[in-house]
Amino acid sequence: MCAMYYYASKLTAAALSGGGGAANSASSGCSPQQLQSNSNNSPDQPGTSSSTSTCRCAEKQKQQQQQQAKQHKSPKKRHYERLPPQKHHPSRQRGNSLPPPAIAKPVKTPTTPEHHQYKTNSLPRTNRGKITKSLPQTPAGSLAGKSLAAGAAASSMVNGGTHHLHNDSADSHELVYRDGNLVSGSLEALVQHMVPTEDYYPDRAYLFAFLLSARLFIKPHELLGEVCALCEHQQNLNGEGGKERLHRFVPRLVQLLTEWTETFPYDFRDERVMGHVRNITQKVANVDAAARQEVSVLLQNLLVKFTALERYEEALSRLANEATTEPLAQVDVTELCPSATVLAQQLTHIELERLSYIGPEEFVQAFAKVSESAHLETSFKDMKKTRNLESYVQWFNRLSYFVATEVCKHAKKKQRVRVVEYWIEAARECFNIGNFNSLMAIIAGLNMSPISRLKKTWSKVQSAKFSILETQMDPTGNFSSYRSTLKAAMWRSAGATDERQRIVVPFFSLLVKDLYFLNEGCSNKLPNGHINFEKFWQLAKQVTEFIAWKQVACPFEKNTRVIAFLQASPVLSENALALASFECEPPDNNHEKDRYKALKFMFELVPPLEKEINKIMGEK
Repeated sequence: MCAMYYYASKLTAAALSGGGGAANSASSGCSPQQLQSNSNNSPDQPGTSSSTSTCRCAEKQKQQQQQQAKQHKSPKKRHYERLPPQKHHPSRQRGNSLPPPAIAKPVKTPTTPEHHQYKTNSLPRTNRGKITKSLPQTPAGSLAGKSLAAGAAASSMVNGGTHHLHNDSADSHELVYRDGNLVSGSLEALVQHMVPTEDYYPDRAYLFAFLLSARLFIKPHELLGEVCALCEHQQNLNGEGGKERLHRFVPRLVQLLTEWTETFPYDFRDERVMGHVRNITQKVANVDAAARQEVSVLLQNLLVKFTALERYEEALSRLANEATTEPLAQVDVTELCPSATVLAQQLTHIELERLSYIGPEEFVQAFAKVSESAHLETSFKDMKKTRNLESYVQWFNRLSYFVATEVCKHAKKKQRVRVVEYWIEAARECFNIGNFNSLMAIIAGLNMSPISRLKKTWSKVQSAKFSILETQMDPTGNFSSYRSTLKAAMWRSAGATDERQRIVVPFFSLLVKDLYFLNEGCSNKLPNGHINFEKFWQLAKQVTEFIAWKQVACPFEKNTRVIAFLQASPVLSENALALASFECEPPDNNHEKDRYKALKFMFELVPPLEKEINKIMGEK
């Protein structure tokens, strides 16, 4: 019974520590459906993947190479084509299915690729053609200078081989489209693609996908610096540019900063980023006085978010200290909150609050490898800003140990049976709510070895409901049962008018695992040095779903006392749980007897801990 807990507890830790080994995988983009073959990996080896078993990129690349070899001998049209120069900018040729994150849904016109556009961003772009050359000259040390010069010497690992990247051809500066969708491009061209002008603004889907994944190649403060430098150069903000043209440009630049701060606000906790914001907003305010008010609102919203974030982080730190210093609570959870339904609702409050503070960029930064960005002088501190994601993973582990502690701290079998059935009922209510993370944490806690070995206790438990829940969360088939249930919950949430029907709290370890294998299964760069944007469309699509889930407000009445008890009450360690379990029901085989003796000897070396166990269990 403990196999499920082992999988759940080890899955995220392995993914987070595995790094972004995209360099060892294939070069083509892949979809989540292509990644389903990961399910055959062993549960205790979630980090094992290969380019062939993950997305078949090696086979795909070989087929493309064979096709290209034939096309050199044939006048047939190539699969990957560079669109010829035309009047409209390539941004008008998008047909990607990724919707803007929680803002608006894309609307495509079923016509030729050049008419594919997003209704919310239908600004015409008539003054710029296809990107086939480098960015305009910018100050020394910029992307067009130092960063790309360093990037030209970088290498990309594809299928185990090293491909050196060269930016000495025109192709290296193009955006490449396939079937009207952006699939690749140089970092230089992708940055240029997000820079607004007086009559162009990038669509939100592209902006979100690029801001999410660009941090793998360039730090946020460097990216914003490049954007500001391009805006100043192209619009001549330091000179006497046309006022009418600047009045059309300034609102678009402010809109870009607004969307960036709304979607990735944690980027702006960096003083280097805020330095660029203050510099560029001062210049645009001199051009357009109306922009000053919009910038003021932008900064005020950032301040509110940072204040809330700091309070949240301080509260987490305080809870961690209380949990390690306080003695084990004598109050039983069933006494504090007799209703399992109310307990499930309070767990949902905790889940949604913790989800709301996870920045979408943390999923990318969790898998970023320092070595991949060594030429950018990227430090571990810059790339590993994943505190909120990690604290959420720790909450899952804590809840599992809390469930086990609540069972093992009762010496009488009747009390243990009552607590086990209480948690099973709470898990069932979590399932009905759509809180799958708490559901799995409870199942994992009841499946821990110190609990699952209590045969006399389980013989008295009405476990039919628990068996049904275990089937729903069965890890076989890559959690096929859970994935079907999650799709149903998403469908219910999408059309719900009742706030209670909108709640979807995913099994977080599996979400992290899916993103991990997507990162591992496809390389960040193609053999020609282009950034693999097909991969980043898929990353953005999954993270966009997560953003929709975390924005749901919890509609249930809040019980602060129960929430504090769930988050702050001390829990037993793994060894203490094992000893408490043996005190509840004596060992029944030689292996357990040896384990019991070893634990007793260990705790005799630490008398205070032994006294605490004896105090809990009582003298028999």
